[in-house]
Amino acid sequence: MSNPVFIGRKAELERLKALYKKKASSLVVVKGRRRIGKSRLIGEFSKISGSQTFWSFAGLAPKDGISAQQQRDNFARQLALMLKIPPMTFLNWSDAFEHLSLHIKPGDIILLDEISWMGSKDPSFIPKLKAWWDKQTMHVLLVFCGSVSTWIEENILKSTAFFGRINLTISLEPLSIPESAEFLRTLGMQLSHYDTYKLLSIVGGVPWYLEQFSPGMTADDNIKQLAFEKNGLLVTEFDRIFHDLFNGKGATYKKILDSLKDGARTLSEIRQSIEFAHSGTLSQLMDHLIVAGFVIKQSLWSFKTAEPLKQSLYRISDPYMRFYLKVIEPNLGAIADGGFDQAPLSTMFGFETHMGLRLEALLLQNRPLLLQKLGISPVDIVRSGPYRQTKTTTQQGCQIDYLVQTKTNSLFICEFKFKRREISSDIITEMQEKLSRLKTPKGCAKVAVLFHLSGVASSIATNPYFYRIVDIVDFLETEK
Repeated sequence: MSNPVFIGRKAELERLKALYKKKASSLVVVKGRRRIGKSRLIGEFSKISGSQTFWSFAGLAPKDGISAQQQRDNFARQLALMLKIPPMTFLNWSDAFEHLSLHIKPGDIILLDEISWMGSKDPSFIPKLKAWWDKQTMHVLLVFCGSVSTWIEENILKSTAFFGRINLTISLEPLSIPESAEFLRTLGMQLSHYDTYKLLSIVGGVPWYLEQFSPGMTADDNIKQLAFEKNGLLVTEFDRIFHDLFNGKGATYKKILDSLKDGARTLSEIRQSIEFAHSGTLSQLMDHLIVAGFVIKQSLWSFKTAEPLKQSLYRISDPYMRFYLKVIEPNLGAIADGGFDQAPLSTMFGFETHMGLRLEALLLQNRPLLLQKLGISPVDIVRSGPYRQTKTTTQQGCQIDYLVQTKTNSLFICEFKFKRREISSDIITEMQEKLSRLKTPKGCAKVAVLFHLSGVASSIATNPYFYRIVDIVDFLETEK
């Protein structure tokens, strides 16, 4: 499959361009979730930068028994292919890097992709790479990429070896909703607004997943083929991610995600749910999942002081993760037996039911779009995020999809509704009930906002109750 048109990443390309223009030896680290397009970004940059040569090396995926020597042999093989010479053998990384030095020229770009796989079996990899890089004086751009962000954090970003040597760190995020919709259009997908959101609610803005959709098929047939057939890509992807990222140690991480699949929880709720011993390592495991791009930590805060409270909420931020855990995994047995081959997607238990939760995760990944529709500038925000008020003897419990507190003490209380049918005026009563439960200090204004996909009854549209009623179809258009 030829590479589709490259969409988005304008800010990242600008930052790379500015660094490259300095004509000095520069070191860049690109991290982000697996499949997010890290190496593709550098490949695209090499095309527009006018670089002499793009040297791209990738580590071997960590399968049992892969040795440090096999990683070096793989590097040597890639180098030989680029130089069009017979394969060679390097017995240590210093020899490998020195050999590369013989061939690089000013202006070249060197990518070490999946660097954690390349170096994790050899304790001398980082010191040798550092020693080699310290000798570089010519204008080359060296880029480290990797999905195992914890390894990159510990061995490169926080390591004394590269302290002060990294010129630019890029954390690659999913494409925005408008960019993802544009991506699907460039693939040739002709979709209704609802079907576009149905696909995005499953894979989010992860470019490699978006590439897997076939324009000649309906949205439902695409989903069935990828997610409900025996060897469907989205069926096997979860185990592949876990094996590659957590190197066989994924069982506890999997339990944590399972405990979060129905919604946000505090650390103590997660600990209780997975019966984890009372030691400090659970918060460390949570940090690993955050760095890997699958979980997000949201501080709860006090409206009065605007200060974060001790408790934080953790939730799954990745739409695919949630989709796998809620919809694919419970049906793995039936998928393996071909049980869904003849069944229409609409009859599948749980598919539509969970679309609301998945779309919620997608919208929360696109906060700039939400704030734009609210007409709130980021500089006016005190705090924002999903909000949970815990039930106590003096107050009722209350969950808010997205809440923004501004410096003028306005609380924008946002409700996300995604029904197939038009939203009835019941939503006003529902919101009034929710707002009455929310305990706020005197002088705070509670402002109700509705984000929807399916249209609203005219009685809502004409009622002044909601400050804004936003149709998220607007997000599918790219601003020119």
